Amino acid sequence: MGQVFMVGTPARSATSELSGWATRHHVGNVMLTGRSTASVSRVAHLTADLRRMTTVAGVRPFIATDQEGGNVQVLKGPGFDRMPTALVQGGWRSSTLEDRAGRWARQLKAAGVNMNLAPVADTVAAGARNPPIGGFDREFGHTPGVAGAGATAFAKGQLGQGITVSVKHFPGLGSVTANTDFSASVVDRSTTKDSASIGAFRQVIDAGAPFVMVSSATYQKIDPHHLAVFSATILSWLRGGLGFSGAIITDDLSGAKAPQVLPAGPRAIAALAAGDDLLLLSAQPQVLPTMWQAVHDRATSDAGFRNRLRQAAIRVIAAKQRLGLVTCGS
Repeated sequence: MGQVFMVGTPARSATSELSGWATRHHVGNVMLTGRSTASVSRVAHLTADLRRMTTVAGVRPFIATDQEGGNVQVLKGPGFDRMPTALVQGGWRSSTLEDRAGRWARQLKAAGVNMNLAPVADTVAAGARNPPIGGFDREFGHTPGVAGAGATAFAKGQLGQGITVSVKHFPGLGSVTANTDFSASVVDRSTTKDSASIGAFRQVIDAGAPFVMVSSATYQKIDPHHLAVFSATILSWLRGGLGFSGAIITDDLSGAKAPQVLPAGPRAIAALAAGDDLLLLSAQPQVLPTMWQAVHDRATSDAGFRNRLRQAAIRVIAAKQRLGLVTCGS
């Protein structure tokens, strides 16, 4: 069951709780959070410790981070290039961006990181007020074609060097005016299933992105009653409408404000029941025991939910197997 959770730990050192969570809850995945100026070799020592701590029965962990560029770059020490913003990257030729993304991927790989929670495929119109994406130039461009081409080149460069990626934040945060990390109700009032901005995500999915991260905003014209992360309507459309067969990861479900519309336990259950496969607990990973117990109890009493949980774990393990992280006979 721990395969469906990814918990945050500071990029400078592992938290003291992590070892206990690995033992008691078999947590299978870790995200390096915050900001670190440690060298590649220092980070490699940390990730080696994390692998020893969280490997379960021959299934090694995803060790992820946010290495987009600009303000969103966790690892910045010696051996890591200072990456420009995605908006700058999107102005390069696709071949140049793919090559640079491959270089950045090799740096992550040398540090023992095997997953990058990037690229952003959100489209932000030029001049739009958009705190979560446009406010930090996290978009590759101001049109879906440019945003999708940049995200695709970035993904190809990273995947080509053995770093798995997660395109985000489906179905897009480019039209919202608040940040789901800090605001309780973030509503997109314009995006539909036929919006041009969806094409940027389709490009990256068609290029083989193994993970899609779903946002915690509400999309009034698609499912006005649920946050995307809790929406079976949106997640089934992602699979059926866009043909995505990989694993779906949530945006942060621990400390982010928007998903706290539900208490911790029901939050985890709702996400899995809707169709998410990997629950990201990055900001406040201390919610893990509560969420784990709630999921365990529901799976024990509900056969349908138990099957959904098994499906989620299988998708995560299949993604690991493709990356060479499964060494047992499963």
